[in-house]
Amino acid sequence: MSRRNLTLFAASAAALVLVCVAALIPVPYVTMKPGPTFDTLGKFEGKPVIAFGDGVQTYDTDGQLRFTTVSVTSAGSQLSLGQAISAWFSDDDAVVPRDVIYPEGQTAEEAEQETSLQMSSSKTISEAVALRAAGLDVHVSVEKPIDPEGPAAGKLEEGDTILAVDGDEVDSPDDVIAAITTLEPGTEVTLDVERGNADRTVKLTTEPNPDDKSLSRIGVGIGYDFPVTVKNNVGEDVGGPSAGTMFALAMYDELTRESLTGGEVVAGTGTIADDGTVGPIGGIQQKIAGAAAADSTIFLTPTGNCEEAADGDDHGMKLVEVKTFDQAVKSLEALAEDPGAEVPLCE
Repeated sequence: MSRRNLTLFAASAAALVLVCVAALIPVPYVTMKPGPTFDTLGKFEGKPVIAFGDGVQTYDTDGQLRFTTVSVTSAGSQLSLGQAISAWFSDDDAVVPRDVIYPEGQTAEEAEQETSLQMSSSKTISEAVALRAAGLDVHVSVEKPIDPEGPAAGKLEEGDTILAVDGDEVDSPDDVIAAITTLEPGTEVTLDVERGNADRTVKLTTEPNPDDKSLSRIGVGIGYDFPVTVKNNVGEDVGGPSAGTMFALAMYDELTRESLTGGEVVAGTGTIADDGTVGPIGGIQQKIAGAAAADSTIFLTPTGNCEEAADGDDHGMKLVEVKTFDQAVKSLEALAEDPGAEVPLCE
């Protein structure tokens, strides 16, 4: 081999090595890819996604109501430059700055705990929304912990139902918390409470919240008082709040006579608030792609994600805009009766 060819070969080899090394360099980004979807009317790891307790009247369903997920680079992993470039050129993947998903300083364990808590809250709120929509009464109850030295000690008990605060009816734990925390510490507050079958009036004097002394507290935990037992069997491998709307729809579908799906595969996403508001989520285009891979024909899209969803590939699905739980129900009922019905769409 001539000196010139040897030099060219050495230079090419060195360049190749440099390219390979550069491709392995970690970059401050994460990828978002279409994740699996799960039928909320079906099973998760061999168990029904939604299981009702004994004595609860449920009805047969057809079709599917699938909640969608996004596969994100884990908090404990580093994305390489090569992986980032590959995802950048994929139609269904997205590359976003790492701190958009994982705040600076957050550990992998903290990230996992956060998404787990979000999923737990989503399950609870979706239950409240679905049961109310199905005509069942959902109230607010006192839960542990009860501070033995707090204002409520000896006056409120675990299981007490809180009906009103200072004469204003309350429908959710957030209603109670908002009504009490905004009072000036040291203010007397009146709670209308049901204990057993008896109603009573309880007067308390609020105290400063240790975490923010400008806010009031009464020293008890507040939660929902559900009239029936419902168990959501989606495991800890799936986190975040974005399945709330689909959970609520599945419960409502099973508790009411008419099918919501009309036999179709319906997918969707969206957080759910106690008042039924459907909130936007991240990774909408990845979720749409995942839904298409599961042969969905309808995708329920939060209003806040509509513009982004409409700008991407709908994969042949009908992108139905949903602002509230009630609107989602009405749209699905209309489409179940007439697939050509006019419903709000993301266009």
